[in-house]
Amino acid sequence: MGTTLLECEGGKLRLPDRRLVLVDRADGGNLVVIPPRPVWERSELSPAELTLFSFLVAAAGAAMLDTLPQLSGGCVNYWEAGNWSLHDDAAPRGKKRAREHRSVHLHLLGRSPDARHPSWRWGEAPRFPGFADRYEWAAGFARLTPSECAPVVARAVALLTTRYGVDARRVAGGTPCPTCSYPTVGPCEECRST
Repeated sequence: MGTTLLECEGGKLRLPDRRLVLVDRADGGNLVVIPPRPVWERSELSPAELTLFSFLVAAAGAAMLDTLPQLSGGCVNYWEAGNWSLHDDAAPRGKKRAREHRSVHLHLLGRSPDARHPSWRWGEAPRFPGFADRYEWAAGFARLTPSECAPVVARAVALLTTRYGVDARRVAGGTPCPTCSYPTVGPCEECRST
């Protein structure tokens, strides 16, 4: 998973992995929300955790709509993922049980009325590739840029603290990484690893 842009009691808002961006930035963009602790199914979260996770998801989606020009007149699809981790060819190879191998994360998939990729045509359901083709399918998709992520993070922080009443002291919006300029919480995981 990519860099953490925002962190709060509801979880983390992150960039997707560079190799597996699901929607190109020009077609609407893709961000990922991770719950406050690893679970295989969202019903495993406590009522308070689920509430705070839902606040983060809603604030991040609204922030994308409020700040990304490519989403003017568009929407966000919310997709709870983790299915590819269950594929027989995913590590470890073989049949898997969801409880042991799935890790809930929610993709925020921006849907632009002007989307060009056939998988993201306006008014159509998204089309995802099979497990074996996922990296090739996503290879041409670019992540949201640092200059697109910064206002998304700022707006999500504002929504969390005003609309949803989250204590501002418990919300960490990222600051620009000196190397890549993405807003990051703590050291930039990607720049540190390269």
